[in-house]
Amino acid sequence: MPGLAVNVDHVATLREARKINIPDPVTAGAIVELAGADGVVVHLREDRRHIRDRDVRLLRETVKTKLILEVAATSEMVTFALEIKPDLVTLVPEKREELTTEGGLDLHVHRDVVSDAVQELQKAEIPVSIFVDPDLDQIKHAHKINANFIEIHTGTFCEADRQKDRSEAFEKIVNSAKLAHKLKLGVNAGHGLGYQTIKAFKGLSEIDEFSIGHSIIARAVLVGLDRAVREMIALIKEL
Repeated sequence: MPGLAVNVDHVATLREARKINIPDPVTAGAIVELAGADGVVVHLREDRRHIRDRDVRLLRETVKTKLILEVAATSEMVTFALEIKPDLVTLVPEKREELTTEGGLDLHVHRDVVSDAVQELQKAEIPVSIFVDPDLDQIKHAHKINANFIEIHTGTFCEADRQKDRSEAFEKIVNSAKLAHKLKLGVNAGHGLGYQTIKAFKGLSEIDEFSIGHSIIARAVLVGLDRAVREMIALIKEL
């Protein structure tokens, strides 16, 4: 059964709306673990718009399952990751004006920078995942620069309005997952996944773990975080 890593960034987003200390993403991390999640995900952005350095440091001390740190492949972020030593670093693209990550890293353009970051992190025995679009060439590039994992960007599939577009997007995800698995890369998937779209992944055994944030935190506002996580885990168990 695939695992579930819960992204708690949007707990911090709510906190930053008032610039106070609640709700605390560190507390949220403990709750999602108690609910059965296999890991906690946070994205430390260069502008610190939601997750703060303090959050990551405390999560490193308190997370009992797995701490996944998403960062851009910059010297500042790599240095921070080397200090924190998360269980997995996921390298992601980052634009200051975007609301959320809009797509995968383009390894055609950024291959050298990403490759250097991968090597530096792996020297410190920190495994590295690269967030990529479901594109076979990108998967091959990730393999060539010795990434440990890839995380397939599922946003295009989740956001497609027409069935034809959704089917085409999902086929790309399937093909990418199968190729990555064949190349002996770990395969994670995330972005935009929710309680309905997750059902499409039934039978796609190549995916090791789903990274889900917004839909779980949004549901938690209505039903509570513990229940929201447990409901998603129940759906993943059916895959």
